[in-house]
Amino acid sequence: MTRLAAASLAGTAVEFYDFFVYGTAAALVLGPLFFPTFSPLAGTLAAFGTFAVGFISRPLGSVVFGHIGDRYGRRPVLFASLLLTGIATVAVGCVPTYGSIGVAAPALLLVLRFLQGLGLGGEWGGAVLLTAEHAPAHRRGLWSSFPQIGPPVGFLLANGIMLALSASLTDAQFASWGWRVPFWVAGLLAAGGLLLRTSLAETPQFKQLSETGERASAPLVEVVRDHWRLVLLTAGALAVGYAVFYAVTTWSLAYATEHLGVSRTVMLACIMAAVAVTGVVTPFVAMLGDRYGRRPLCLAGCAGAALSMFPMIALLRTAEPPLMFLGFLGALLSFITMFAVIAAYLPELYEPRVRCTGAAVGYNLAGVLGGALTPVVATAVAHGDGPPWGVAVYLTAIALLSLGCFALLPETRPAPARVTEPAEPAAA
Repeated sequence: MTRLAAASLAGTAVEFYDFFVYGTAAALVLGPLFFPTFSPLAGTLAAFGTFAVGFISRPLGSVVFGHIGDRYGRRPVLFASLLLTGIATVAVGCVPTYGSIGVAAPALLLVLRFLQGLGLGGEWGGAVLLTAEHAPAHRRGLWSSFPQIGPPVGFLLANGIMLALSASLTDAQFASWGWRVPFWVAGLLAAGGLLLRTSLAETPQFKQLSETGERASAPLVEVVRDHWRLVLLTAGALAVGYAVFYAVTTWSLAYATEHLGVSRTVMLACIMAAVAVTGVVTPFVAMLGDRYGRRPLCLAGCAGAALSMFPMIALLRTAEPPLMFLGFLGALLSFITMFAVIAAYLPELYEPRVRCTGAAVGYNLAGVLGGALTPVVATAVAHGDGPPWGVAVYLTAIALLSLGCFALLPETRPAPARVTEPAEPAAA
C-alpha cells in the first residue's frame, strides 16, 4: 500500500502541477502576452477564459479514460493520461506570443489547455481507484487520501518555481522567457512519473470483474441510465471545493496584484503557505473519515466554507500578508475537510463495473461548475474600487448548494468489524 500510495501521489502531483502552472501564468502574464489588444480587465478575463477550457474538457477526459478504466483496467489510464498532460504542458511553454504569430497564439493556447484538461480528467479516477480498490476497507479513507495530497504538492511545486523565477528575474525577463520555464520542467516531471508507475499492479476488483465477465460493455451508457441522479448530486456537492480552491489560488492572485498593489512574490508566498498546511493535514482528516464517516465531514466542510467566505474577502482587502494568509487558510481548511475523504467516498458510491467512469465524471463535472467559472465570475464582479463582496456572495451560494447535495447523498463508510466475545466454557 505504501508503494501504491506513493505512485498515486506522485502521478497526481505531476498532473496537477501541469494544470496549476497554467492557472498561475494566466493570473500573472498570459493576458498581456496573448491578448495585448484587450484592456487589462478584458485581457485577464480572456486569460481566465482559456484557463476555464481545461475544466470544460475534463468531463470529456473522464468519459474517454473512464471507458478505458472500466473496460481494460485502471492501470492503462495512469500511463495514457500522464503522457497526454505532460506533452500538452511542455507545448504551452513553446507557444509564440501574440506579437509573433497573432491570433494563432491564443488559439494554440486554447487547444493545448483543452488537451491538459482531457488528460487530467482521466488521471484522478485512475489514481484514486488504484489505492481505493487495493486498500483494506477500514483504512480506505486514509490510503485513498494520498492521491489528494498530490494536488497541493503539484501546486506548491508549480508556484514555488514561479516564485523563484519571479523573485530572481526582472519583470521584462519574466515576461520574455521566465514564465515558460515551469512548463518545460513538466516534461522531466512527467518522465519521472511514468517510470514510477511501470511496476504497478492492476487492482483486485478489476481482476475479479475480468475473471467473472462482469465488465461493463458501455460504462457511460450505464452511468447515464442508472446513476444520472448520483452523478448530478456528486457534481453539485463537490462544486464548492473547486470554487473555494480556485478563488484562493487563482482569482485572489490576480485581484491582489492588479487591484491592491501586492507584489506577486508576496501573494504566491501567502497562498503557498496556506496550501502547504492543507497538504499536511489531509491524511489526518481522512482518518477521521474512516472513524466517523465520509458524509459528516463533507457537511462540516460545506458549512465551514459558507461561514468563511466573507472573512476571507475582508482579510484579503487588508493587503497584509499575515491576515491574507489566515483568510486563505480558513477557506482551504474547509475545502480539505471535504476533499480529504472524497477519494474514498466517490468510488464507494458507484458499483465496481462503472466506478472509473461514474466517479470521474461526477468529480470533473464539479470542476466545470466550481472551478471553470469561479475566476471568470469573480474577476467580473470585483472590478470596482470597493471590497469585492459579490465574490463572497457567489462563493457562499455555491457552498449552500453543495451542502444541500451532500445532505441527499448516503453514507458509505464500511461498518466496523464486530468483535465477538469468547464463549464461556461449558460447566462440567
